[in-house]
Amino acid sequence: MFTHVVLGANDIEASRKFYDAALGALGIEPGTPDPKGRIWWRTPRGNFAITTPLDGEAACHANGGTIGFSAREPQMVQAFHDAGVAAGGRSIEDPPGERAGPFGAMILAYLRDPDGNKICALHRPKTA
Repeated sequence: MFTHVVLGANDIEASRKFYDAALGALGIEPGTPDPKGRIWWRTPRGNFAITTPLDGEAACHANGGTIGFSAREPQMVQAFHDAGVAAGGRSIEDPPGERAGPFGAMILAYLRDPDGNKICALHRPKTA
């Protein structure tokens, strides 16, 4: 459904370090800058970027918003969490692990990035 997601960042290098670590734990290559100074992480399934806000105002997080990143393997969820915390993120909500929900079992980990954006890694175990 989505082609890309872009988040505002106040400190591009701090956010780049955070996302290179957290997304790297999910098997995503390090971000690359474009001519406008945005940093892009590209995959065959979609693209993610950080940028300083074009209007010149400070970046801020969306209260109530969450961006979920797919984890191919269950252990990648914990690795995403640990790498993100080590790179300046903050662990939030329940500890990483399995949750039961209305759409079936899933393994989740939630973080806040350096600018307060809420992100998660999610793995859905295959069911028989």
